[in-house]
Amino acid sequence: MPLTEAPHPPSINSLLERIRPAVREREPYLVDHPPDIDVKLNQNESPYDLPDDLKDELAERFREVAFNRYPSEQPDRLRRALAGYTGHDEDGILIGNGSNELTYTFGQCLIEPGAPVVLPRPMFSLYEKVVRLEGGEVVGVPPHGEALTFDAEALCEAVRRRDPVLTVLATPNNPTGRAMSLTEVEAVAEAAEGFVLVDEAYTEFAETKSALALLDEHPNVLVMRTFSKAFGLAGLRLGYVLARPAVVRELMKARLPFMVDRMAEETALALLDRPDLLADRIRRLKESCRELTEALWAMRGVTVLPSQTNFVLFRAGHDPGDLLDRLAEKGVLVRDMSGYPETAGYLRVNAGTPRENKAFLDALEKILHATGP
Repeated sequence: MPLTEAPHPPSINSLLERIRPAVREREPYLVDHPPDIDVKLNQNESPYDLPDDLKDELAERFREVAFNRYPSEQPDRLRRALAGYTGHDEDGILIGNGSNELTYTFGQCLIEPGAPVVLPRPMFSLYEKVVRLEGGEVVGVPPHGEALTFDAEALCEAVRRRDPVLTVLATPNNPTGRAMSLTEVEAVAEAAEGFVLVDEAYTEFAETKSALALLDEHPNVLVMRTFSKAFGLAGLRLGYVLARPAVVRELMKARLPFMVDRMAEETALALLDRPDLLADRIRRLKESCRELTEALWAMRGVTVLPSQTNFVLFRAGHDPGDLLDRLAEKGVLVRDMSGYPETAGYLRVNAGTPRENKAFLDALEKILHATGP
């Protein structure tokens, strides 16, 4: 056909039909952020930015960064620092552009079409999304009763029955704030022939022991952590996996190159050099969450779930969407968790500064007092 007689371009609808059904059937991960919100307590972020003197130090460090050069495949200085921080072999540490990016890497590396993946319910929705994008089969395990605790026996039974390539345990869990004991995690690991990923995004706030203690005896255990919560670096995107070195070498084959930029690495290194600052932030956030829980329990008609994280799940006998809107009108943003069937009717609020907590509690009390039970 002559070049001057090119066919009509394809329609947008015909092009969209060429996108994989597993993608088209999903929804994008979006979090509403209405304008003019003064108190933002909906994404489990730390309310504390880095102190000015540390930012000044980082500004000087950034002057030495060659922006025109690619970063290394793995930030070796940060791996060494994390080896010291965790006590784990640096060759068994994989650092990523946030734990979300690493979650996609697990999907690429482990999940084939039809492969079963065991997921407790409810849990962070990204895991189910990744399983379905890769064509895997989600094997959901409900929580134990209205307290929304993990049903460890049911998890072990599902693992033995389905022999999943991957089981994910988020402990402490988002959105419930519940945690598994180390004994329960080990029971699942012993029942599994496949990998058991333990997401410890909130481990710094937890009273339970870390699954890191299981790595020596259980080669199928993977521990994933983030810099977004206790470290307060949600805006820089850093997460890491602790595993056997042989497993890390295989995971490296499935991930995109150059995922950790030098600015993020420098910031993480500077923060790891200030353990007293980190310890103080964790202490303040745990105290803030405790005070938030006690204040909510003191309100008539409000039910609160115990939490080992920096957030609290609660319900107040009102339509959660309406309550969410009323709080937003008063400049306070929380999260409606009704998207999960198990947490229908619940709202989630993360611990903020004392000023932010007071603003939230005052706004909620006024709304409840005005509307009645």
